[in-house]
Amino acid sequence: MTAEILVPVSFGELLDKISILQIKSERISDPAKLANIRAELSALEQTWMAHPAAVKDVARLRAELKAVNERLWDTEDDIRLQDKAQAFDERFIELARTVYLQNDARARIKKDINLALGSAYVEEKSYKDYAAGA
Repeated sequence: MTAEILVPVSFGELLDKISILQIKSERISDPAKLANIRAELSALEQTWMAHPAAVKDVARLRAELKAVNERLWDTEDDIRLQDKAQAFDERFIELARTVYLQNDARARIKKDINLALGSAYVEEKSYKDYAAGA
């Protein structure tokens, strides 16, 4: 028996998870953690490559998704350093705001991927409008 579960997921969600695992494989050095990361990454990449949608060109969107996930990683690291220092100042607030702005960009890219590939599932978000002057 394989200790995994297969669930229906949108293309955007799958490619998001793959991009996060790619970032982890590039930034984490612990051998035991890397083994787990690479095993999951390999399984998800195989799943993606076996699907007919994998031949469609979404390279630009995938690159954008990875870039926003890299920025999120860096921002989360910075916010944790601020938290550790108990520095809940303007910089902390700026970082906290950056997290949700980047997550909004991430959601838009995932939705663009879903629409480009004709995903059966499309993640929807709904938040209060926080734009200046709204």
